[in-house]
Amino acid sequence: MSIVAIIGRPNVGKSSLFNRLIEDRQAIVDDMSGVTRDRNYGQAEWNGREFTVIDTGGYVPDSEDVFERAIREQVHIAMEEADLLVFMVDATAGVMPLDREIANIARQSPKRVILAANKVDGTRQRDLIYDFYELGLDEVMPVSAINGSGTGDLLDLVVEGLPEKPVFDDEGLPRITVVGRPNVGKSSLVNALLGVDVNIVTPIAGTTRDSVHTRYTQFGHDVMLVDTAGLRKKAKVKENVEFYSTLRSVRSIEDCDIAILLLDATQGIEAQDLAIFQLIQKNQKGVVIVVNKWDLVEKVTNTARDMEQAIRKRLEPFSDVPILFTSVMEKQRLLKVLDTAMKVSENRSRRVPTSELNDVMLAAIARHHAPAYRGRIVRIKYVRQAPTSKTPTFLFYANHPNHILESYKRYLENQLRAHFDFTGTPINVFFRKK
Repeated sequence: MSIVAIIGRPNVGKSSLFNRLIEDRQAIVDDMSGVTRDRNYGQAEWNGREFTVIDTGGYVPDSEDVFERAIREQVHIAMEEADLLVFMVDATAGVMPLDREIANIARQSPKRVILAANKVDGTRQRDLIYDFYELGLDEVMPVSAINGSGTGDLLDLVVEGLPEKPVFDDEGLPRITVVGRPNVGKSSLVNALLGVDVNIVTPIAGTTRDSVHTRYTQFGHDVMLVDTAGLRKKAKVKENVEFYSTLRSVRSIEDCDIAILLLDATQGIEAQDLAIFQLIQKNQKGVVIVVNKWDLVEKVTNTARDMEQAIRKRLEPFSDVPILFTSVMEKQRLLKVLDTAMKVSENRSRRVPTSELNDVMLAAIARHHAPAYRGRIVRIKYVRQAPTSKTPTFLFYANHPNHILESYKRYLENQLRAHFDFTGTPINVFFRKK
């Protein structure tokens, strides 16, 4: 799609306008400046025209602050990607020195630039916009990102200035979300796979705040990659921004097909990693365990095997998951991570023919019958896979379905996993009256 990038200094309302244009609360909005760091993408539609909107962090030229320097690089990348720029200013604050510096940069761009003066909530503020003509850009559009006034006129200008491009639909693409504790290398992994710094990376935990969606179309794959904020214990989530970042990450898990759970090889699997794994299980998503920073581990014979066994032990009873050892910094086995995630996606959608399913499972049941309940013999006569469920779901028909023990249910699930490839995906087993 055509791309529109919203740029401007910190705290002028870029994320509020972004949410207004895409009609969703995708970007975190807070009175504190510097909340938005990574480029955030969303889809907008106006007068039958669809286009992509990029929300950027507040641009601060010449700053040596680690975040502001990284945000500045992200804004430049967004400006290069975009077909049209919406330069946003705060009408109530007047022309600021940072506005002038950003205007100088925007005028050098070959892209069309629309100047949007935000926080014009009524006629009293409308006269404030005329000061911004000194920035040397075209007509100043008064808008209020909060109540929506003026955004229709702004969108008319945006659509008028966009080049015609073919529209590609990303509905139905597998959604792969990278999750984990803070500072385990989630953004670095996504950047390394894409071959470009889509997400800001710093040594400071909590750098990523929004969940950042990027389409990946390399090496025969076509998927949506989602980078998320680090999930930490509730007791450690203090500021509002971090609270909303956590909510975004949880929602990304709920919306994904496959979750790549990133661990830190130098720390092993910890309680918070298990909590995230249980959240993935609760939402019945496919999962791949990736142990990052493997280059920092001092290795002896069977180091990888021993760590893998320790991880599987902590994950029980659901230990049928792929575990990979990587180093994002050394770019070790990164494509294998994506290949494995796609294999788990195939496993999650696997359908077993009913005849084959009954041949295998009835033989397993004959080898090990369900325990009797109070003298009643439990017989399972038939099994089929539910056709509509996103998670592999199997229905076993028995004469006494309510009397089948949980241990026998686990036996049947293990037999399904032993004979059919469901590695990385949860399995539902239900019993019905024959």
